[in-house]
Amino acid sequence: MPSSFFALFDDIASLLDDIASMTKVASGKTAGVLGDDLALNAEQVSGIRAERELPVVWAVFKGSLINKAILVPAALAIAALEAWLKTQGTPVPLILPLLMLGGGYLCFEGAEKLAHKFLHRQADAQHHAALVQAVDNPAVDLLAFEQDKIKGAIRTDFVLSAEIIVITLGTVATQTLPAQLGVLVAIALLMTVGVYGLVAGIVKLDDVGLHLARPSAGNLSAALGRGILAFAPKLMRFLSVAGTVAMFLVGGGILAHGIAPLHHAIAALSTGSLGWLWGALLNGGVGVLAGALLVAILSALSRLRGKSHTPPA
Repeated sequence: MPSSFFALFDDIASLLDDIASMTKVASGKTAGVLGDDLALNAEQVSGIRAERELPVVWAVFKGSLINKAILVPAALAIAALEAWLKTQGTPVPLILPLLMLGGGYLCFEGAEKLAHKFLHRQADAQHHAALVQAVDNPAVDLLAFEQDKIKGAIRTDFVLSAEIIVITLGTVATQTLPAQLGVLVAIALLMTVGVYGLVAGIVKLDDVGLHLARPSAGNLSAALGRGILAFAPKLMRFLSVAGTVAMFLVGGGILAHGIAPLHHAIAALSTGSLGWLWGALLNGGVGVLAGALLVAILSALSRLRGKSHTPPA
Protein backbone atom coordinates (compact mmCIF):
# COMPACT_ATOMS: atom_id res chain seq x y z
CA MET A 1 0.00 0.00 0.00
CA PRO A 2 2.74 2.56 0.88
CA SER A 3 4.52 1.82 -2.39
CA SER A 4 1.27 2.33 -4.30
CA PHE A 5 0.72 5.63 -2.50
CA PHE A 6 4.20 6.88 -3.36
CA ALA A 7 3.80 5.71 -6.95
CA LEU A 8 0.55 7.65 -7.18
CA PHE A 9 2.19 10.67 -5.57
CA ASP A 10 5.06 10.43 -8.07
CA ASP A 11 2.60 10.27 -10.98
CA ILE A 12 0.74 13.31 -9.68
CA ALA A 13 4.00 15.21 -9.17
CA SER A 14 5.12 14.33 -12.71
CA LEU A 15 1.77 15.44 -14.11
CA LEU A 16 1.96 18.76 -12.23
CA ASP A 17 5.51 19.29 -13.49
CA ASP A 18 4.37 18.62 -17.07
CA ILE A 19 1.42 20.98 -16.60
CA ALA A 20 3.74 23.70 -15.28
CA SER A 21 6.10 23.29 -18.24
CA MET A 22 3.31 23.27 -20.82
CA THR A 23 1.58 26.22 -19.11
CA LYS A 24 4.80 28.20 -19.50
CA VAL A 25 4.91 27.37 -23.23
CA ALA A 26 1.22 28.15 -23.69
CA SER A 27 1.61 31.45 -21.79
CA GLY A 28 4.27 32.54 -24.27
CA LYS A 29 2.05 31.70 -27.24
CA THR A 30 -0.95 33.52 -25.79
CA ALA A 31 0.97 36.57 -24.57
CA GLY A 32 0.05 38.49 -27.71
CA VAL A 33 -3.64 37.93 -27.13
CA LEU A 34 -3.13 38.88 -23.47
CA GLY A 35 -1.73 42.28 -24.46
CA ASP A 36 -4.68 42.94 -26.71
CA ASP A 37 -7.11 41.68 -24.06
CA LEU A 38 -5.56 44.03 -21.52
CA ALA A 39 -5.75 47.08 -23.79
CA LEU A 40 -9.30 46.39 -24.95
CA ASN A 41 -10.68 45.80 -21.48
CA ALA A 42 -8.97 48.90 -20.09
CA GLU A 43 -10.62 50.87 -22.91
CA GLN A 44 -14.01 49.27 -22.17
CA VAL A 45 -14.29 50.98 -18.77
CA SER A 46 -13.61 54.44 -20.19
CA GLY A 47 -16.55 56.76 -19.65
CA ILE A 48 -17.44 55.20 -16.27
CA ARG A 49 -17.46 57.41 -13.18
CA ALA A 50 -14.33 57.00 -11.04
CA GLU A 51 -16.17 55.48 -8.06
CA ARG A 52 -17.75 52.83 -10.32
CA GLU A 53 -14.60 51.74 -12.17
CA LEU A 54 -13.58 48.92 -9.81
CA PRO A 55 -17.15 47.52 -9.47
CA VAL A 56 -17.37 47.45 -13.28
CA VAL A 57 -14.00 45.67 -13.56
CA TRP A 58 -15.18 43.17 -10.90
CA ALA A 59 -18.42 42.52 -12.82
CA VAL A 60 -16.49 41.91 -16.05
CA PHE A 61 -14.03 39.67 -14.17
CA LYS A 62 -16.90 37.47 -12.99
CA GLY A 63 -18.29 37.38 -16.53
CA SER A 64 -14.85 36.36 -17.79
CA LEU A 65 -14.75 33.44 -15.35
CA ILE A 66 -18.15 32.28 -16.66
CA ASN A 67 -16.81 32.56 -20.23
CA LYS A 68 -13.83 30.37 -19.33
CA ALA A 69 -16.10 27.87 -17.55
CA ILE A 70 -17.95 27.46 -20.85
CA LEU A 71 -14.92 27.48 -23.15
CA VAL A 72 -12.64 25.04 -21.32
CA PRO A 73 -15.10 22.06 -21.36
CA ALA A 74 -16.01 22.91 -24.96
CA ALA A 75 -12.33 22.84 -25.95
CA LEU A 76 -11.79 19.51 -24.20
CA ALA A 77 -14.88 18.07 -25.90
CA ILE A 78 -13.52 19.12 -29.31
CA ALA A 79 -10.14 17.53 -28.53
CA ALA A 80 -11.84 14.32 -27.37
CA LEU A 81 -14.02 14.23 -30.50
CA GLU A 82 -10.97 14.62 -32.74
CA ALA A 83 -9.16 11.79 -30.91
CA TRP A 84 -12.24 9.55 -31.15
CA LEU A 85 -12.65 10.19 -34.87
CA LYS A 86 -8.99 9.25 -35.33
CA THR A 87 -9.53 5.92 -33.57
CA GLN A 88 -12.52 5.27 -35.86
CA GLY A 89 -10.33 5.63 -38.94
CA THR A 90 -11.67 9.11 -39.79
CA PRO A 91 -8.85 11.48 -38.88
CA VAL A 92 -10.77 14.75 -39.30
CA PRO A 93 -8.72 17.68 -37.96
CA LEU A 94 -10.78 19.90 -35.67
CA ILE A 95 -8.21 21.79 -33.60
CA LEU A 96 -6.10 23.01 -36.55
CA PRO A 97 -9.05 24.66 -38.36
CA LEU A 98 -10.03 26.36 -35.11
CA LEU A 99 -6.46 27.56 -34.68
CA MET A 100 -6.42 28.89 -38.25
CA LEU A 101 -9.78 30.57 -37.69
CA GLY A 102 -8.48 32.17 -34.49
CA GLY A 103 -5.29 33.29 -36.25
CA GLY A 104 -7.29 34.76 -39.10
CA TYR A 105 -9.53 36.59 -36.67
CA LEU A 106 -6.51 38.07 -34.88
CA CYS A 107 -5.09 39.33 -38.19
CA PHE A 108 -8.48 40.71 -39.23
CA GLU A 109 -8.95 42.47 -35.91
CA GLY A 110 -5.49 44.05 -36.11
CA ALA A 111 -6.03 45.24 -39.68
CA GLU A 112 -9.49 46.55 -38.82
CA LYS A 113 -8.08 48.53 -35.89
CA LEU A 114 -5.51 50.14 -38.18
CA ALA A 115 -8.08 50.88 -40.88
CA HIS A 116 -10.47 52.34 -38.32
CA LYS A 117 -7.74 54.49 -36.78
CA PHE A 118 -6.66 56.03 -40.08
CA LEU A 119 -9.99 56.13 -41.92
CA HIS A 120 -12.52 56.89 -39.17
CA ARG A 121 -10.85 59.46 -36.92
CA GLN A 122 -13.86 61.78 -37.04
CA ALA A 123 -16.21 58.98 -36.00
CA ASP A 124 -13.92 58.13 -33.07
CA ALA A 125 -13.91 61.77 -31.93
CA GLN A 126 -17.71 61.86 -32.10
CA HIS A 127 -17.93 58.61 -30.12
CA HIS A 128 -15.65 60.01 -27.40
CA ALA A 129 -17.69 63.22 -27.23
CA ALA A 130 -20.88 61.15 -26.86
CA LEU A 131 -19.32 59.23 -23.95
CA VAL A 132 -18.34 62.42 -22.16
CA GLN A 133 -21.81 63.89 -22.70
CA ALA A 134 -23.48 60.73 -21.39
CA VAL A 135 -21.45 60.78 -18.19
CA ASP A 136 -22.02 64.50 -17.57
CA ASN A 137 -25.73 64.50 -18.43
CA PRO A 138 -27.82 63.90 -15.25
CA ALA A 139 -30.78 62.81 -17.39
CA VAL A 140 -28.87 59.80 -18.72
CA ASP A 141 -29.56 56.48 -16.96
CA LEU A 142 -26.02 55.76 -15.80
CA LEU A 143 -26.96 52.31 -14.49
CA ALA A 144 -28.16 51.25 -17.95
CA PHE A 145 -25.10 52.89 -19.51
CA GLU A 146 -22.86 50.98 -17.11
CA GLN A 147 -24.63 47.67 -17.78
CA ASP A 148 -24.18 48.18 -21.52
CA LYS A 149 -20.45 48.72 -20.98
CA ILE A 150 -20.24 45.55 -18.86
CA LYS A 151 -22.09 43.45 -21.45
CA GLY A 152 -19.88 44.77 -24.23
CA ALA A 153 -16.72 44.03 -22.25
CA ILE A 154 -17.89 40.48 -21.48
CA ARG A 155 -18.64 39.87 -25.18
CA THR A 156 -15.16 41.13 -26.08
CA ASP A 157 -13.67 38.91 -23.38
CA PHE A 158 -15.50 35.86 -24.74
CA VAL A 159 -13.92 36.26 -28.19
CA LEU A 160 -10.43 36.87 -26.83
CA SER A 161 -10.80 34.07 -24.26
CA ALA A 162 -11.81 31.69 -27.04
CA GLU A 163 -8.63 32.62 -28.91
CA ILE A 164 -6.51 32.01 -25.80
CA ILE A 165 -8.16 28.65 -25.09
CA VAL A 166 -7.85 27.47 -28.71
CA ILE A 167 -4.17 28.47 -28.91
CA THR A 168 -3.52 26.69 -25.60
CA LEU A 169 -5.41 23.61 -26.79
CA GLY A 170 -3.24 23.50 -29.89
CA THR A 171 -0.16 23.51 -27.65
CA VAL A 172 -1.34 20.51 -25.59
CA ALA A 173 -3.38 18.66 -28.22
CA THR A 174 -1.17 15.55 -28.05
CA GLN A 175 -1.15 15.33 -24.24
CA THR A 176 -3.35 13.25 -21.94
CA LEU A 177 -6.74 14.54 -20.81
CA PRO A 178 -5.58 15.37 -17.24
CA ALA A 179 -2.64 17.36 -18.63
CA GLN A 180 -4.91 19.19 -21.11
CA LEU A 181 -7.38 20.01 -18.33
CA GLY A 182 -4.65 21.20 -15.98
CA VAL A 183 -3.01 23.48 -18.56
CA LEU A 184 -6.32 24.92 -19.80
CA VAL A 185 -7.53 25.67 -16.27
CA ALA A 186 -4.15 27.15 -15.28
CA ILE A 187 -4.04 29.40 -18.35
CA ALA A 188 -7.68 30.43 -17.92
CA LEU A 189 -7.14 31.45 -14.29
CA LEU A 190 -3.75 33.09 -14.86
CA MET A 191 -5.01 35.13 -17.80
CA THR A 192 -8.22 36.19 -16.06
CA VAL A 193 -6.59 37.22 -12.79
CA GLY A 194 -3.64 38.80 -14.60
CA VAL A 195 -5.69 40.78 -17.11
CA TYR A 196 -8.29 42.14 -14.72
CA GLY A 197 -5.80 42.75 -11.92
CA LEU A 198 -3.78 44.90 -14.33
CA VAL A 199 -6.90 46.56 -15.71
CA ALA A 200 -7.97 47.51 -12.18
CA GLY A 201 -4.54 48.98 -11.55
CA ILE A 202 -4.45 50.88 -14.83
CA VAL A 203 -7.90 52.47 -14.49
CA LYS A 204 -7.00 53.73 -11.00
CA LEU A 205 -3.62 55.17 -12.00
CA ASP A 206 -5.14 58.59 -12.62
CA ASP A 207 -6.78 58.56 -9.16
CA VAL A 208 -3.45 57.73 -7.55
CA GLY A 209 -1.81 60.53 -9.52
CA LEU A 210 -4.49 63.03 -8.50
CA HIS A 211 -4.16 62.00 -4.85
CA LEU A 212 -0.39 62.44 -4.87
CA ALA A 213 -0.55 65.73 -6.81
CA ARG A 214 -2.99 67.41 -4.37
CA PRO A 215 -1.87 70.85 -3.08
CA SER A 216 -1.36 69.62 0.50
CA ALA A 217 1.15 66.96 -0.59
CA GLY A 218 4.88 67.54 -0.47
CA ASN A 219 6.92 68.54 -3.47
CA LEU A 220 8.18 65.00 -4.09
CA SER A 221 4.68 63.47 -3.89
CA ALA A 222 3.25 66.20 -6.12
CA ALA A 223 5.98 65.63 -8.71
CA LEU A 224 5.35 61.87 -8.59
CA GLY A 225 1.60 62.43 -8.98
CA ARG A 226 2.10 64.68 -12.02
CA GLY A 227 4.40 62.05 -13.49
CA ILE A 228 1.76 59.33 -13.02
CA LEU A 229 -0.92 61.55 -14.61
CA ALA A 230 1.34 62.13 -17.61
CA PHE A 231 2.30 58.42 -17.80
CA ALA A 232 -1.21 56.88 -17.62
CA PRO A 233 -2.44 57.94 -21.11
CA LYS A 234 0.92 56.99 -22.62
CA LEU A 235 0.60 53.53 -21.05
CA MET A 236 -2.84 53.09 -22.60
CA ARG A 237 -1.54 54.08 -26.03
CA PHE A 238 1.44 51.72 -25.66
CA LEU A 239 -0.81 48.82 -24.69
CA SER A 240 -3.04 49.52 -27.68
CA VAL A 241 -0.09 49.62 -30.11
CA ALA A 242 1.58 46.57 -28.51
CA GLY A 243 -1.70 44.66 -28.65
CA THR A 244 -2.12 45.43 -32.36
CA VAL A 245 1.45 44.38 -33.18
CA ALA A 246 1.01 41.21 -31.13
CA MET A 247 -2.17 40.33 -33.04
CA PHE A 248 -0.24 40.37 -36.32
CA LEU A 249 2.71 38.41 -34.89
CA VAL A 250 0.60 35.75 -33.17
CA GLY A 251 -2.09 35.52 -35.86
CA GLY A 252 0.45 35.49 -38.70
CA GLY A 253 2.51 32.85 -36.90
CA ILE A 254 -0.55 30.62 -36.48
CA LEU A 255 -1.53 30.96 -40.14
CA ALA A 256 2.04 30.39 -41.37
CA HIS A 257 2.44 27.33 -39.14
CA GLY A 258 -0.79 25.85 -40.50
CA ILE A 259 0.34 26.19 -44.13
CA ALA A 260 3.25 23.77 -44.46
CA PRO A 261 5.00 25.30 -47.55
CA LEU A 262 4.82 28.79 -46.05
CA HIS A 263 6.06 27.56 -42.69
CA HIS A 264 9.04 25.80 -44.30
CA ALA A 265 9.86 28.89 -46.38
CA ILE A 266 9.87 31.14 -43.31
CA ALA A 267 11.97 28.61 -41.38
CA ALA A 268 14.49 28.51 -44.25
CA LEU A 269 14.76 32.31 -44.31
CA SER A 270 14.98 32.66 -40.52
CA THR A 271 18.56 31.54 -40.12
CA GLY A 272 21.63 33.06 -38.51
CA SER A 273 22.02 34.98 -35.29
CA LEU A 274 19.03 37.18 -36.13
CA GLY A 275 16.85 34.29 -37.27
CA TRP A 276 14.33 34.94 -34.52
CA LEU A 277 13.92 38.54 -35.70
CA TRP A 278 13.46 37.55 -39.34
CA GLY A 279 10.96 34.89 -38.29
CA ALA A 280 8.97 37.43 -36.28
CA LEU A 281 9.02 39.97 -39.11
CA LEU A 282 7.95 37.39 -41.70
CA ASN A 283 5.17 36.06 -39.47
CA GLY A 284 4.07 39.63 -38.82
CA GLY A 285 4.11 40.31 -42.57
CA VAL A 286 1.90 37.27 -43.15
CA GLY A 287 -0.43 38.61 -40.46
CA VAL A 288 -0.63 42.08 -42.02
CA LEU A 289 -1.31 40.70 -45.51
CA ALA A 290 -3.91 38.22 -44.27
CA GLY A 291 -5.62 40.86 -42.16
CA ALA A 292 -5.71 43.40 -44.98
CA LEU A 293 -7.12 40.78 -47.36
CA LEU A 294 -9.83 39.76 -44.89
CA VAL A 295 -10.79 43.39 -44.21
CA ALA A 296 -11.00 44.09 -47.96
CA ILE A 297 -13.12 40.99 -48.62
CA LEU A 298 -15.52 41.62 -45.75
CA SER A 299 -15.80 45.33 -46.63
CA ALA A 300 -16.65 44.43 -50.23
CA LEU A 301 -19.23 41.88 -49.07
CA SER A 302 -20.74 44.45 -46.70
CA ARG A 303 -21.06 47.00 -49.51
CA LEU A 304 -22.62 44.42 -51.81
CA ARG A 305 -25.06 43.40 -49.10
CA GLY A 306 -25.96 47.04 -48.54
CA LYS A 307 -26.61 47.57 -52.23
CA SER A 308 -28.71 44.42 -52.46
CA HIS A 309 -30.91 45.72 -49.63
CA THR A 310 -31.28 49.19 -51.13
CA PRO A 311 -34.98 49.68 -52.05
CA PRO A 312 -35.73 50.63 -55.65
CA ALA A 313 -36.39 54.32 -56.34
